[in-house]
Amino acid sequence: MQRTLMPLNIADLTISSPDFEPRTRLADEFTAEGGNVAPRLEITGVPADAIELALIVHDPDAPLPLGFTHWIVYGLPAHDGPVDLDAENVRIGENSAGKREYMGPRPPAGHGEHHYFFTVYALDHHVEGTPSREEFLDGYGRAIVEQNRIVGLFSN
Repeated sequence: MQRTLMPLNIADLTISSPDFEPRTRLADEFTAEGGNVAPRLEITGVPADAIELALIVHDPDAPLPLGFTHWIVYGLPAHDGPVDLDAENVRIGENSAGKREYMGPRPPAGHGEHHYFFTVYALDHHVEGTPSREEFLDGYGRAIVEQNRIVGLFSN
């Protein structure tokens, strides 16, 4: 499989959350064993040439060959503000469990601390359909104008 090279571009785009600080433990309500509620996310510094935003939540520490993708959201409006899942054209892709929803952290017991990357991508054209994380990175890597992330932690 040939990977599309993504440009490294981290300038003004930021993603933050009023529900957790970077590199801190996610509260139980945001985990699969708690309320399984997605934390609130805020995006700022969206580039003027962005057409849409994509959001992927991924755990590279999961004991699977490609890690575990917890949430994929396409079609987010390309403007500053809170992530609005009710906006027109928003599409939820399948997570690694095959479900079209947010799936909170649930690392294997005793597996240690896992890192949950909430990554926002500003794109210069629309994403067609709801590709998997790997399909998105392979097929839309060159469409990424800018990207950034916030990382939450969790362990059992």
